Amino acid sequence: MNQQYPQQPPQPQPPKKNSTGKIVGLGCLGVVALFVLIGIVGAVAGGGDGDGTDGKNDTAASAGAAPGGKEKQKEEEEGEAKPKTEAPDEGPVKITAKTTPFAKTVLADGTGYTSVRVTITNSGDDTIDVNPLYFTITDTGGTKHTAELGVDENQIDTVHLAPGENTTGSVTGKGTFTPEYVTYTDGLLGDPLRVDVS
Repeated sequence: MNQQYPQQPPQPQPPKKNSTGKIVGLGCLGVVALFVLIGIVGAVAGGGDGDGTDGKNDTAASAGAAPGGKEKQKEEEEGEAKPKTEAPDEGPVKITAKTTPFAKTVLADGTGYTSVRVTITNSGDDTIDVNPLYFTITDTGGTKHTAELGVDENQIDTVHLAPGENTTGSVTGKGTFTPEYVTYTDGLLGDPLRVDVS
């Protein structure tokens, strides 16, 4: 005799595990890793000598050897170090600055302005950018004046200077003052270059 066994109902499949938690966890880990990477890059780019002094020992060691070394060390420690002044025959960029009369345009309002005639020459191997906004004028009292755009007829042009080229024009600050030096920076990340106004 054949004995029939009752059929068993099909067994339900076990529910699939949701991997949403793993995805969120890996995403958070990725964000944390990104911030750590940015921090490391920032620390490396921020510099320092690797001795934990951020270059202060180098300044202290050379302070006695350079003329005016103690004043320079004090300025650097206070974060008020002035940009380097290059002699006319040093470096890839040469600048001269002379006082010049202000040549008013229709954009100038009734307040006073002071202009400096600047000649910039590219003596290097790479193209440099010149823009009135890359210049500041510092007066004899130590106040820095940013360039006022479009107020002087002879304003220096915005140009790219190839090696060997030069351009001349005025840089103008608001107010009446006696200019002491002009500072030029090639773009936002370049090193500032200072020249005395003659």
